[in-house]
Amino acid sequence: MIENGTSIKIENDNKQNGTVIVEMQHLKKSFGNNHVLRDINLVVHKGENLVILGQSGTGKSVLIKCIVGLVEIDEGKLMIFGQDVSELKNKELVKIYKKIGFLFQSGALYDSMSVRENLEFPLRRQMRSMKKKEMDVLIKEALEDVGLEEAIDLSPSELSGGMRKRLGLARTLILKPEIMLYDEPTTGLDPITSKEISNLIMEVQKKYNTSSIIITHDIECTKLTANRIIVIKDGVCAAEGSYEDLEKSSDPWIRSFFE
Repeated sequence: MIENGTSIKIENDNKQNGTVIVEMQHLKKSFGNNHVLRDINLVVHKGENLVILGQSGTGKSVLIKCIVGLVEIDEGKLMIFGQDVSELKNKELVKIYKKIGFLFQSGALYDSMSVRENLEFPLRRQMRSMKKKEMDVLIKEALEDVGLEEAIDLSPSELSGGMRKRLGLARTLILKPEIMLYDEPTTGLDPITSKEISNLIMEVQKKYNTSSIIITHDIECTKLTANRIIVIKDGVCAAEGSYEDLEKSSDPWIRSFFE
């Protein structure tokens, strides 16, 4: 656990053979005079769920947008699959980004398309030579993963908030990403549906051995999904450890997240 700059090693069974999938070294990002990420240092290991906690406006979403290239970092290093992204050409970056799935807070669905068409869209864009029969198999599997088999011919507007979130996850999973980024996956959902989404995140980790970063304010989601937690404060990683360790932190501010 890290608190106030002091590092204590935390054992984690999910750090499968210690392989580091994502690493940030002294990463900084500002927007004008707003220094959002001041000095971020973190790693994500293969097969683990890393939850990022922090107050609103602390740059949690900015952090994961840096990973998929939606936001360009100002300083520091961002390593994905052992490669420094700043040294890669566009073609190499595209290969890396294809291995990353991003579940947006809104779900980012196309309301003019059916559930089936929403799932076909990423396949047609990234696997143009894929035959219809192969596509149908992947669509069926993705919908089964999230329990939406019966909704295949509905439109997103006919789905509940929880179902839309599951559809967004299915559309991300259909490309079999190795890294999953979840931006507030349970926001706006009732407690029962939130728990269903949290359980889905765990099932995805187990089935696909994904390495995930989960941005959330939902402490129940954190408790269910986190192998490890990092708390961001003032643009730096202020604390790191398991749920149990941080819940018992000597720092009242850290403990406040778990009350």
